[in-house]
Amino acid sequence: MADTSFFGRLTKLFRTTAIVTIDKDGKRKVFDGDERQQTNLSSLRDRYTKIQKSFFEQAGGAQSMAYQQVRREVFRDYDAMDNDPILASALDIYADESTLKNEFGDTLMVHSDNEKVKDVLDNLFYDILNVEFNLWPWVRNMCKYGDFFLGLEVADGKGIVNVTPHSVYNTERLERTDPTNPNSVKFKITEDPNGKEEYENFEIAHFRLLADTNWLPYGKSMIENGRRLWKQLSLMEDAMLIHRIMRAPEKRVFKIDIGNIPPTEVDNYMQRIINKMKKVPFVDKNTGDYNLKYNMQNLTEDFYLPVRGGDSGTSIDNLAGMEYASIEDIDYLKNKMFAALKIPRAYLGYEENVNGKATLAAEDVRFARTIERIQRTVVSELSKIAIVHLYAQGIQDSEMTNFSLSLVNPSTIYEQEKVNLWSEKVRLAQDIQGLNMLSKDWVYENIFKLSGGEQDVQRVRMLDDLKDRFRFRSIEDEGNDPATEDEEPDDIEESIEKIKQEIKNKGGRPREGGTYGKDKHPLGRDPLGDKERTSKRTRTSEDTALKYINGISSKRKYLHEDTDMLNEDNILEDTEN
Repeated sequence: MADTSFFGRLTKLFRTTAIVTIDKDGKRKVFDGDERQQTNLSSLRDRYTKIQKSFFEQAGGAQSMAYQQVRREVFRDYDAMDNDPILASALDIYADESTLKNEFGDTLMVHSDNEKVKDVLDNLFYDILNVEFNLWPWVRNMCKYGDFFLGLEVADGKGIVNVTPHSVYNTERLERTDPTNPNSVKFKITEDPNGKEEYENFEIAHFRLLADTNWLPYGKSMIENGRRLWKQLSLMEDAMLIHRIMRAPEKRVFKIDIGNIPPTEVDNYMQRIINKMKKVPFVDKNTGDYNLKYNMQNLTEDFYLPVRGGDSGTSIDNLAGMEYASIEDIDYLKNKMFAALKIPRAYLGYEENVNGKATLAAEDVRFARTIERIQRTVVSELSKIAIVHLYAQGIQDSEMTNFSLSLVNPSTIYEQEKVNLWSEKVRLAQDIQGLNMLSKDWVYENIFKLSGGEQDVQRVRMLDDLKDRFRFRSIEDEGNDPATEDEEPDDIEESIEKIKQEIKNKGGRPREGGTYGKDKHPLGRDPLGDKERTSKRTRTSEDTALKYINGISSKRKYLHEDTDMLNEDNILEDTEN
């Protein structure tokens, strides 16, 4: 029977190849938490397993103990390399550049259309995981060992309540342990303080740098390419120091005149001279006596030479030490190690000839791409942590993946180059349109690389931008928001009645009507003098005018003035031909 509990459902969710969600628009979003699309672990085997297993053995067997032992030996080399000042500074630079803050002081940015999801994830990363302080050592350890294991404490209904880093020495990643599910992933922790030892995939966040398939299912350290060079460089530096210590001191040559001393007595005579001139004789620590077997003529002592004959006469000469000023071999190995680290020499203080900013700018862009690769790994595993947290808090639909995380780009020069590239494209498009050389569709397709569907989408969005611009201008100039106004015009009569009703409802003395034709009018009762002009006109003049206007004089013989126009007597009788 299937396990329907919370942790059973969470285990089932992360035992699949990827998490697929479908939003309300029918679009699918795939979250590949274990980078299956990138690594295809089912058909790859690491180099150490190949050494320890036979060729005919099945590829998906359990990992051998020798493999884990080799891993631990490699980790011990990494710990020793961390004591080297160059490599320690390189690891610090990786972590510093990967966890920069933006202009608002945020290390990790959360983007989501759902405000609830954004608030939940902001609370997770900044209040529970405290990424502002913890992300730096997490990234540094991942770059140092190639892997970083973070244990998650998950509670039903609350999400992730705490995290615990685990040592890479004691943590193993187990894959294909379930015969019924080739995509299953578990983690085994030896000497686990919690006493659990075996964890499901959702309980461990495995940060790993997937740069070399030979290291699968683990990541490859950022300093692995320089491990062999570091050993060679350490040997060369030690040899140089020993050589300089032994050969560098300046010695003196004492030439002692022995005169006519017999040859058999020369050695005794010279020994007496040496013992007298030597200020600190060698004393045997065990017996307290002089050790006559002590060789005075070693590399750090002076030389005493007997002379006679033509070279007679006691003299003291200085014998200069060897001057070892050439370190080309050490510089050669150091340059190779810088190339393996992919960090500009100027960042570590080893750049001597930097005459301009062009060289450093180019190196900065290449280094920014390296940091982006590290940031993609970190963001991928942080997204897995976010999905576990959202699922535990009851967000299990398409909103579970409706977010994106991003870290700050370390190179301002890299951003500036992209801005300059877009500026040049816009300027070229304007020139082509201004000269009427090519169509706008050609510009969209060949300069901005937009397909036909993308062009239509951008045109619609341009119309929306124009509407927004008109709306803002209307609000600024007229104080009216066109978006809130009704599309259909109001009825004027209803508006007038509404205004009258509002005035009537205000109460008080009613408004006085017009005074035209009344004594209260400023020009009197008859301001135009109508009555005066009417009294001067005669009836005869009016009748004459009416006759001419109506044309009665020309139709007198046909129409009777005393009858109506529609009277039957006024109908003209047809005359027979």
